[in-house]
Amino acid sequence: MRTHTDNFQRGLDILAKIDPEDYKDIMAGFEQSALPDLGTLAVEFNYGQIFSRPGLDLKSRLLAAVAGLTALGNTKQLKFYINGALNVGWTQEEILEAMLQMVIYAGFPVALNTILTVANEVFYERNEKEKRNDY
Repeated sequence: MRTHTDNFQRGLDILAKIDPEDYKDIMAGFEQSALPDLGTLAVEFNYGQIFSRPGLDLKSRLLAAVAGLTALGNTKQLKFYINGALNVGWTQEEILEAMLQMVIYAGFPVALNTILTVANEVFYERNEKEKRNDY
């Protein structure tokens, strides 16, 4: 197991802002995996070095991540980033517009798959959770 660096701690702090409820479970999942160092590297690089750079705030970086993952059709990570974008203040409508914009670059099949599956699922789950919390 690698020792944790300043980049790791900075990355972990950013990950906690993106997903305050589940970031510890995400890290535990990496620790239980066949290659725990992969999680450390992901946190150090993705969040500790890239997401922490000056020039864009976290909110903007998350919308860029949603757009990029939509264009790539990457449905696994997209769910995490849509939730993260909602957690930092983007609205469902703004996220959908960013995803729809990707039709120009990635085509209709990718946008349909990501919007009609992942976005619908995330929004439904969050809306249901909000309903349960209102009671």
